[in-house]
Amino acid sequence: MTQSPKAGKDPAGSAQGASVPLPAAAAGGPISHAIFRLARLHRMYAGQLLRRIGLHPGQELVMMHLWELGPRRQTDLVRLLDSDAATMTRTVQRLEQAGFVRRRPDPTDKRASLIEPTAASHALRREVEQSWSTLEDLVTCGLTPDERAEALHTLERLEHNLVEAAADSGCEGTEEPQSGSSARP
Repeated sequence: MTQSPKAGKDPAGSAQGASVPLPAAAAGGPISHAIFRLARLHRMYAGQLLRRIGLHPGQELVMMHLWELGPRRQTDLVRLLDSDAATMTRTVQRLEQAGFVRRRPDPTDKRASLIEPTAASHALRREVEQSWSTLEDLVTCGLTPDERAEALHTLERLEHNLVEAAADSGCEGTEEPQSGSSARP
């Protein structure tokens, strides 16, 4: 999967041992390309760890919220996880089929049901926590505590920028891409 260091470098030589070389068309977005590669690898490793305990990536996040907050409406889970209704429906159905959640009528709204963790899911909690610790160790291997803190801070800033962009406030000092033309001079 990993290519030789030379093949993994972008024209400027900054992609250290990247598993996917930076295509020329992505030269204007090396950080975005790195995020894409990192997210892909992170999800792959998470999938390997979670598969061992009978979960798929994303299902553990639903379970974490249910363990922490207790029974929730499916619409609440959609908002909490910034998901869409169709994806959440499939996720809850799969968790229900696996015996990790059950539905019960919402006492405050007869049209809705609450999704709650089962006793079987509570037995998984420690394994999910261990999987996340293992994944964290893989991702941050070789980083000092200060580097870990700085990485987390940078990731939070990047997330904040995207949240702001989604809210249409944009980022000061950047140009909006124009249809049919390059945003770069």
